[in-house]
Amino acid sequence: MTTMLVILLTAILTENFVLTKFLGICPFLGVSKKLNTAVGMSVAVIFVMALSVAVCYPINTYLEKKDLAFLQTIIFILVIAALVQLVEIILKKYVKSLYKALGIYLPLITTNCAVLGVVLLNIDKEFTFLQSMVNAVGAGAGFLVAMVMFAGVRDRLESADIPKFLKGLPITLISASLTSVSFLGFAGVVEAIFER
Repeated sequence: MTTMLVILLTAILTENFVLTKFLGICPFLGVSKKLNTAVGMSVAVIFVMALSVAVCYPINTYLEKKDLAFLQTIIFILVIAALVQLVEIILKKYVKSLYKALGIYLPLITTNCAVLGVVLLNIDKEFTFLQSMVNAVGAGAGFLVAMVMFAGVRDRLESADIPKFLKGLPITLISASLTSVSFLGFAGVVEAIFER
């Protein structure tokens, strides 16, 4: 149980895919302008990450048994693309407002390297199926934390007096880097808690 908690907290805080591994930057910068779209995108990413790991883990086991591990990335991308299409169809039918708010960024979950990254990192770390699922949910929750934090930062920037030459993308990138630096403070915290 302790191992699962360590994997979860590590994925959320110390190995945050967006803020420490810099995976998933496109939706992080593109969809974080408003809190509701940031949360909606994050929930979709959590769902796709968890499903991707659940589907890709047995596929990877089969590929390794048949000595076809070189096909991992191609097959994983196809699985992720199919799952994103499923999410897109569900949102279009049942949550039209979120579907419209996410716009082009919803299909971009397919190319969101954080989703593929969690699948491949689970293999590299030789996690069991349950550990892989916990890591996927933790990585998705870390994505949610990063998106919500940055949506708050961007909301505050709208009312801030910013010099003209920094408005737009420059201040967004500076803010993203400062948000990322804030997560460096978590380095070692999770390990220190569980070493006691």
